[in-house]
Amino acid sequence: MRNNLLFKAKPQADSSLIFQKSLIIALFLFLGNAYAFPLDEHPVWKNEVGAKQFPSSKLLFSANAYGAKGDSITLNSRSIQAAIDACAAKGGGIVTFKPGNYVTGSVFLKSGVTLRLDSGVVLLGSQNIKDYPIIPTRIAGIEMNWPAALINVLNTQNVAITGKGIIDGRGKVFWNLYWSMRKIYEIKGLRWVVDHECQRPRMLLVSRSKNVSLEGLQLHRSGFWTVQLLYSQNITVNGIVIRNNIGGHGPSTDGIDIDSSTRILIENCNIDCNDDDICLKAGRGADGVRVNRPTEYVVIRNCESGLGGGLIVFGSETAGSIRHILAYNLTANGTSAALRFKSALINRGGTVEDVTAYHINAINTKAAIVVSLSWNPSYSYPTLPPTYVGKKIPAYWKTMLEKVPTTLPLPKFQNIHIADVVANNSIIGIDAAGMEGSTLDNFTFNNCLFNVQKAGSISYAKDWTLRNVVFHTEKGDSLSISHSENIQFVK
Repeated sequence: MRNNLLFKAKPQADSSLIFQKSLIIALFLFLGNAYAFPLDEHPVWKNEVGAKQFPSSKLLFSANAYGAKGDSITLNSRSIQAAIDACAAKGGGIVTFKPGNYVTGSVFLKSGVTLRLDSGVVLLGSQNIKDYPIIPTRIAGIEMNWPAALINVLNTQNVAITGKGIIDGRGKVFWNLYWSMRKIYEIKGLRWVVDHECQRPRMLLVSRSKNVSLEGLQLHRSGFWTVQLLYSQNITVNGIVIRNNIGGHGPSTDGIDIDSSTRILIENCNIDCNDDDICLKAGRGADGVRVNRPTEYVVIRNCESGLGGGLIVFGSETAGSIRHILAYNLTANGTSAALRFKSALINRGGTVEDVTAYHINAINTKAAIVVSLSWNPSYSYPTLPPTYVGKKIPAYWKTMLEKVPTTLPLPKFQNIHIADVVANNSIIGIDAAGMEGSTLDNFTFNNCLFNVQKAGSISYAKDWTLRNVVFHTEKGDSLSISHSENIQFVK
């Protein structure tokens, strides 16, 4: 390994020159070029993602006919479930609503059913956690019992949730609970468990299911994660608008979580939340190693993000591995990062690999590209405080505290290919850090323009190629490179 400085960045030009260069680059990217992964070179599995079967019955079942009232007061869980059950009993169909505001707790869809929320229809999530029954599931990387989501697709197939209506989780009461608990738990040295301890409802859960379509909805103020795709395959999420910062700061309100699932298509979505916007997960620590289910064969395209931890985030739950990911035509505006790769030592054995991402606009981001193998230690590395040693603790605490065998290799990021990035008014261009014993291997960057305050840094990396990559920085600083080998810059 060697410490060296291999690339001299250009001083940041005036704004008019930057704008002209950005336009030239953007036109260049639009027309395509030798390094931009043209569509005809996409992997053959690209056409295998997404739902391949859809509910066909057009029979209508009005939830109002089963007692649902859109008066913003009545709890409608039973009425809505009765409509769903009647629809399924007839072989499927479409459950509809008259315009109104319908308060509900958890409901559970069944095969062949379309839940259609037309314009003027609003589902309001109950603010009483008792209206969300406890089910076995996975939360933040470990399997445990947890409240069901507002809308659940469990162990079923051929389901759709569509329409121009709104699902409003009214999550602020759960956000406030989390923030108050977190203050106490941090003082006790329990930051690592507060996300699991503070029970909050997800908005939409698809678990162990197949051929499910989510299309066109507006999802507001989820109490916890908004859309979780868990242990499922052939799922399409199209045209979803997520707004989780309305009237407050929604903690851990991920937009879309793809969790140990395969053959997934995410497209035309617009997300503003307080945590990761679109996140790929595969289990955490020893429990993730035990389950050992990857997230793989995923296409993400034509999506935008506002606030959030990253437009696309890989990890930090990587124990079961994440691979075969294609992402393109993406815009991050005000997001913490456009692309973020993160893991921790507890995810031994997990690898993130075979990722291709291109045509990316990063505007007003903290960083355009972030890679970290030691993310957020206070959260990632559970340690039982001395005051709890020898005392009875919950089973899921024990799960999180279980040590991963050191015989497994360190977590790994490799074979990552990024092209056609234009970053404007961002703070850092590239912030990438591997670790001793687990370098960041075989990364390529092609045709990228970073108009940023600082170029950034690369450490513990190996076999990188940066072709036609230009940094315009405020002080003309360079991309710092350390503890790395074979980092090549090619014009």
